[in-house]
Amino acid sequence: MTASSDSKTCAFIGLGNMGYPMAGHLVTAGHNVQVFNRTTAKVEKWAAENAQSAGGGSGTACATPAEAAAGAEVVLICVGGDDDVRQVLYGHGGSPSDLKADGALSAMGQGAVVVDHTTASANLARELAEACAAVNVGFVDAPISGGQAGAEAGQLSVMCGGDQGHFDSAQPIIDSYAKAITLVGPAGAGQTTKMVNQILCAGAIQGAAEAIAFGEQAGLDMNLVLQAVTQGAAGSWYLSNRGETMVSDEFDFGFAVDWMAKDLGLVDDEAQRLGAKTPLTSMTHGYLSDSQQAGDNRMDATVIVRRYREQRDS
Repeated sequence: MTASSDSKTCAFIGLGNMGYPMAGHLVTAGHNVQVFNRTTAKVEKWAAENAQSAGGGSGTACATPAEAAAGAEVVLICVGGDDDVRQVLYGHGGSPSDLKADGALSAMGQGAVVVDHTTASANLARELAEACAAVNVGFVDAPISGGQAGAEAGQLSVMCGGDQGHFDSAQPIIDSYAKAITLVGPAGAGQTTKMVNQILCAGAIQGAAEAIAFGEQAGLDMNLVLQAVTQGAAGSWYLSNRGETMVSDEFDFGFAVDWMAKDLGLVDDEAQRLGAKTPLTSMTHGYLSDSQQAGDNRMDATVIVRRYREQRDS
């Protein structure tokens, strides 16, 4: 079956827990997707699973970001952090003024658009917008929320910053794996919106950990307590989806301590730049740092409840 008239040639760079299913949704939606990942075996596995879809989409493995970006109308990136994004776009040892041949930006045609789904700094987003504009390429910073489960289900929330025209070009592609897409403002606004999101998550995690530890110390049956409070004003996604596992001391899943700590570090940096006060975020960041020192780096961020239990039992 051939792809529909709405089919686009896309690049997807970064096949981690989020990117792997996101790129697959693009193929399912009928797009032709050229992928790159630093781990070759993962690229080959993804390409074998997504060689062709019933909707006419196709998946192709590529050896470099530049090869993936060649001929692509939209280049989507979902990697670890600022330096990873720079390496993908500028190439090894490259810079905005010295693009290397292996970088995606050197291979992109005029009028194409970069969409960066990485949770990164707002400063990076503004830098990339200028670098892309210099070669007549559009840019949208578009961090995501919803976790691996949201990526697998195609139900992500996407917070965007950039020019309206670039956003309009990218939105039909992003629709393939999103339930909500919002253009918040100019370049950088997507990243600062993600910081707002993470501040809210940090508060919910910290509150859940403190409340559960308090209830335990009071001798309450916390599973019954959760039934009593989750349907009222105190309810939250974290209480509904992580409350029982926090009570059971189960954390081998979810959004890792290291990733949440990284995100809150970005909040700390931006807050310092703005002169904003974020004491709750700083407190949660401190608990996450303690969890890292305890070796809980890959555990779900709600593992900070253990720090409360340690304080109680010491």
